[in-house]
Amino acid sequence: MTQWYFVAALLTILTSSQGILTTLSQSHGKYNYDYATVPFLAEVFKLLVSSFFLWRECKSSTRPRMTTEWRSVCLFPIPSIIYLVHNNVQFATLTYVDTSTYQIMGNLKIVTTGILFRLFLRKKLSNLQWMAIVLLAVGTTTSQVKGCGEVSCDSLLSAPMQGYMLGILSACLSALAGVYTEFLMKKNSDSLYWQNVQLYTFGVIFNIGRLLLDDFRSGFENGPWWQRLVIGYNATTWMVVLNLGSTGLLVSWLMKYADNIVKVYSTSMAMLLTMILSVYLFNFKPTLQLFLGIIICMMSLQMYFSPPSTLVDIPATTVKAPLENLKEVTVD
Repeated sequence: MTQWYFVAALLTILTSSQGILTTLSQSHGKYNYDYATVPFLAEVFKLLVSSFFLWRECKSSTRPRMTTEWRSVCLFPIPSIIYLVHNNVQFATLTYVDTSTYQIMGNLKIVTTGILFRLFLRKKLSNLQWMAIVLLAVGTTTSQVKGCGEVSCDSLLSAPMQGYMLGILSACLSALAGVYTEFLMKKNSDSLYWQNVQLYTFGVIFNIGRLLLDDFRSGFENGPWWQRLVIGYNATTWMVVLNLGSTGLLVSWLMKYADNIVKVYSTSMAMLLTMILSVYLFNFKPTLQLFLGIIICMMSLQMYFSPPSTLVDIPATTVKAPLENLKEVTVD
């Protein structure tokens, strides 16, 4: 239990720094590198790290369990396919809605994760936990809603219906990918590193396919992707790659030994932490909605993970019998 608390806290810190590092890697508001190469290098990093730890496991006295049957291996490309579809749906959604509306709609994945978590993994959640999940979605949404005096407030509900439908689909796909990955990793007793090697191998393959597709679309105007792989990279860009790769490794650990709800709370808290850090780094102006959102999310965190006895004052029901009513009985 203590281990996944530490991993969840570390995941929160790394996730919150993703957006900040990505912003700092820009030069005059633009990327000097091909940002499509960053996920590819992150997948390569995760594959190398997992392969190293798998090699160490294989050299130990207890050989790790590694299923190589095709029926098992063919299940591992499915998360990559779901994420690939999800990324395309994200771009399609942003053609209909603005960034603020998209961020707010993205909080639907908190509730959809809870629903799929219950349906597919057969994990029963208490009424308090369901209320906590809904509170988390409300809290993160509240923190992102801008003041009604701002222009973006008028556009919050003015997007076409296609935009809202695609936003809901995006939230469902994100939740489905996470829940399916957890199901896959807990389905058998294979080594965590062996499962990661399979997942990240397909991740590398799909990212190569994406880079090749970009080349064909541009008519190889900038040359093949491997020639511009690290062009324009600086120290901050490499930190983005390491951050993204480390985050993926922590998520896979949580999927194996904790669950998706812990991951959802970590990423949600990271979003709030990012907003707080942005106040000092990018002169972001804190709003009342941000403080209210943080309070609601903290209440949600307490409700979900605390024992019910600590949330409700239950009077002591122990009844002591009066001494005068006790009779001494002799047993022969």
